[in-house]
Amino acid sequence: MVDNMTNTKSKKQLQLIIKRTFDYLFCIILAICSSPFFLIAVLIVKIASPESPVMFKQKRVGYKQKEMVIYKLRSMTNECDENGNLLPDEVRLKTWGKIIRKTNLDEIPQILNIFKNEMSLIGPRPILPKEMLIMSEDEQKERQSVYPGITGWEAVHERDSSTRREMAEFDLYYVRNWSLWLDIKVVFMTAFEIFGFRRPEDSVRAPDINKELETMQNKAEKESAKYE
Repeated sequence: MVDNMTNTKSKKQLQLIIKRTFDYLFCIILAICSSPFFLIAVLIVKIASPESPVMFKQKRVGYKQKEMVIYKLRSMTNECDENGNLLPDEVRLKTWGKIIRKTNLDEIPQILNIFKNEMSLIGPRPILPKEMLIMSEDEQKERQSVYPGITGWEAVHERDSSTRREMAEFDLYYVRNWSLWLDIKVVFMTAFEIFGFRRPEDSVRAPDINKELETMQNKAEKESAKYE
């Protein structure tokens, strides 16, 4: 039995090495092949919205729940109201931004995160600390036990999840059932989404978490009141 456990562990370690090697090789190829289109997109952002840097940076929860900074190509303006507050996303997302998102060119800079050993090509997407609250502490720890990915099992099932909780379930499924075969499946499913320009609208990709957290809190309060 000990030998079987050792063999299983060695097999998984080998798979992880293969996964990491694939990450680096694929990113080099992706960087070379996408560079002409990416540079055009950078130029469009610079011309259409010169008021801010072309790169968008944001702190997210990374591997083993450590803080990381994610890089993306900016796809919205930074327009503010008279009080200096950013306008709603739907106002700041212009036609050029929609095209950049639809072609997924905004995700290309995350290659930098992979070379910094912060991300992988396939894995649960890096999310905001607030978005982690949809899960229990044990689930949060489990989800972040693998490297975040540019794409993942949840990302290719965005149309099948209407809540943040359902999104989390897809991520947890990936972590619990990870294999090289599952990664290969995600790669092909992602290619189908990208080349078919099937990326869903933001309302589908990112359901309103505030209402969901409020519902969770109300449910918890009702459960707590039963035992008072």
